[in-house]
Amino acid sequence: MTISRYVDAVLMGVVEGFTEFIPVSSTGHLIVLGAAIGFEAPPGKTFEIVIQLGAVAAVCWHYRMRIGAMARGLLRGGPDRHFALAVLVALLPALAIGAIAYPLVKALQTPLVVAIALILGAVAILWIERRAPAPTHGAADAIPLRIAFLIGLCQTVAMIPGISRSGATIMGALLLGVDRRAATEFSFFLLAPTMVAAASFSLWKNRHDLVVDDLALIAVGFAAAFLAALAVVKGLVAFIGRHGFAPFAWYRFALGGAILAMLALG
Repeated sequence: MTISRYVDAVLMGVVEGFTEFIPVSSTGHLIVLGAAIGFEAPPGKTFEIVIQLGAVAAVCWHYRMRIGAMARGLLRGGPDRHFALAVLVALLPALAIGAIAYPLVKALQTPLVVAIALILGAVAILWIERRAPAPTHGAADAIPLRIAFLIGLCQTVAMIPGISRSGATIMGALLLGVDRRAATEFSFFLLAPTMVAAASFSLWKNRHDLVVDDLALIAVGFAAAFLAALAVVKGLVAFIGRHGFAPFAWYRFALGGAILAMLALG
């Protein structure tokens, strides 16, 4: 395996880590970047899915005390148990629909689909920022289970590459009356079990096609994603609290338009 392929893996990991938690679609970025640099990934999109676990690991490290409290709360009860149950309830739609729609999701992973989804997602973000109802749920650990399940349904829209998992989750939560900061934090915690499930499923589906060199490449991308995500996650909630989501919408417009222009020019 050439050194340049490992360099490409680092680049893919860094982009994944920087984009996973903001509503710009990390999967969309990886599809477009991979096509642009000619990255030869392991089979079945396993690389792109598993390196997202690097970003998940960064969130788990950043919120390790909170996660520990949630784990203990499952036994003791109280707000921590409720929060853990809310995350698990929100996970259910992705597990069910993801398993059924896996072949379709793979077929949609093209730069054209990404570009269109980026632009449509930008329109949705700007509309929701202006029209979302006044928040009635101000804390991530107090979101009712019914609302958590509906947020989980919103997350499934992000199976279309370019929509953004965090974007679909957060925007759905805003429409359901969740405070902006609480919606962002809830999306962080929902990301972890969602991506662990997706990565495990992908590895199992492609287990016979993977070789040792593929595992080394995945490990490099995982490490790069972890370090990049760790640098982002600390300040993201504060940034969104100050500036909202409109800056990400304008970025989506610019990137989607650029991709369409490049496709038109061949």
